[in-house]
Amino acid sequence: MKKLFFLLVSFALSPSAKAQVSSVYTISFENAVHHEAVIHATFKDLGTDEIEFRMSRSSPGRYALHEFAKNVYKVKVTDSKGKVLVATRPDPYAWKVTGHDGTIKVSYTLFANRCDGTYSQIDESHAHLNMPATFMYVPVLSSNEMEVSVSVRDDLDWKVATQLKHLKDNTFYAKDLQYFMDSPIEISNHSIRSFKVDEQTINFVLHHKGTDAELDTYFEKVKKVVLQQRAVYGELPSFDYDEYTFLACYVPNASGDGMEHRNSTVLSSSQNLIDSAFGGISTVSHEFFHCWNVERIRPKSLDPFNFDSANMSGELWFAEGFTSYYDKLILVRSDLMDEEKYLKTLSKYFNYVWNSSGRQFFNPIEMSYQAPFVDAATSVDPVNRNTFISYYSYGSMLGLALDLSLRGQGLNLDDYMRLVWNTYGKSEKYYTLEDLQETLKTYAGKELADDFFGQYIYKSEMPDYEQLFESVGILMQKENDEVYLGISLEAQKITNYPSFDSPAYNAGLTKGDEIIQIGSYVLSDSLHLKEILELHEPGDSEDFSFERFGELKHTKVTFQSNPNYALSLYEKSNMKLDKKAKKRREDWLKAK
Repeated sequence: MKKLFFLLVSFALSPSAKAQVSSVYTISFENAVHHEAVIHATFKDLGTDEIEFRMSRSSPGRYALHEFAKNVYKVKVTDSKGKVLVATRPDPYAWKVTGHDGTIKVSYTLFANRCDGTYSQIDESHAHLNMPATFMYVPVLSSNEMEVSVSVRDDLDWKVATQLKHLKDNTFYAKDLQYFMDSPIEISNHSIRSFKVDEQTINFVLHHKGTDAELDTYFEKVKKVVLQQRAVYGELPSFDYDEYTFLACYVPNASGDGMEHRNSTVLSSSQNLIDSAFGGISTVSHEFFHCWNVERIRPKSLDPFNFDSANMSGELWFAEGFTSYYDKLILVRSDLMDEEKYLKTLSKYFNYVWNSSGRQFFNPIEMSYQAPFVDAATSVDPVNRNTFISYYSYGSMLGLALDLSLRGQGLNLDDYMRLVWNTYGKSEKYYTLEDLQETLKTYAGKELADDFFGQYIYKSEMPDYEQLFESVGILMQKENDEVYLGISLEAQKITNYPSFDSPAYNAGLTKGDEIIQIGSYVLSDSLHLKEILELHEPGDSEDFSFERFGELKHTKVTFQSNPNYALSLYEKSNMKLDKKAKKRREDWLKAK
């Protein structure tokens, strides 16, 4: 009897046995060559007569709308006995039916042909599924459990990889809609490498056209990144089912992207494993850091994730920006990037943020609010992005400034991040901006915390980077003596909106203008803008002739000096590196 009781209890507690599994899907790919999947969904336990089912308008990890309903057709609805139900359309994203018997069965065809972290792609190389882009759902069943069964193409040697709980064969389970939508699936003839860390398994699933030897070499880099990131926080998160899975597609028909999820991440690139080695491992670093910062150290503004609209968060400078700071730093600590290359990368992001006129308009919080307009969002009207600084780059430079400021006091950003982890992430308690500031007060004192947040987060002032770099033996100096216009040219046409207060902006030049002549020099295929600028110095003025909408115009331009800075190690610039600066730099950049 005890044995029978145990079996009954075990069966009752198994996900597949629960009555609350109310959404059940099957997906097949007979017409993969034309990028189609056929999806059958059964929605049960429906308590009201009028039921709405819909496609998501957004996707976890993205902050903009994507209108996935545009890619579904051949929608058919019946009750459990096959009675056809007529669906009405209350809006472009939803369908409504009445007259069911407590269950509705929905079938539809999905067109999918973009492999990245937002969309789905189906062809005869793989089925790359981002769940919001693939599966309809019933909002009133959002808290109930879900199952999906995948009909793989045996003729293509397909296998299934996902963070979803495996039930049997190719059937998988999610506890609710939020988890289901956050769990991408890669179905392909992929390869897998795994290793154990703290009794948990890290899987690297790779769909590519390369060799096993190339994968083995790359996986060694992945392992280094994982271990150095673990060193920042002192431990891995407790992954569901004790596994974390990278889902990597490095194939010609993919689009470059990375997208974090709770226990997995999507990595995609059109380059092969060798050509994408640096960019690819940088994305690995960024997305894995997210399994702490954003997936579990999570701002209150991102939960619950809204599938009908875009979540607006003022914390992306921290969630994305500090993660961007660490993604390259971890590569240095993992011996995958040398210090000089790191400084070149830092200088690129530094100059972008330092020289941007966007800080006149928005602080880092307000830049974060811009995410629904820039995070893979599309628009047909021209947008003046001189008012915007990417919260990835802006936050990255603020993370750098805070780290070096803390190190000047014998502290460091690693320990602050660990305190945030232990206070909020480990227990998965949502944080606010005020919480981040209070935690910094606890770690580094009221003066530093109030100064950092007061000057650089709630305002858009810039730290004293020259002094901060000097503290770790890095020289910050003007890049060169070239003159600066603030424009880019292609075939003599200006291709960007000139930066505010740049020489081109002040002279009334704008995007689309075709520059004909500068002073006595006529631009041509054999005489380019760069060559003419090399003949001038900052402060010089020249007459510009340009064409706008077929009309010849004239203006006078006064050149400015190049505003960009270069970063170099003291010892590479024949400067003496004192012991304290050397020690601070080693503590900052060396492996942990």
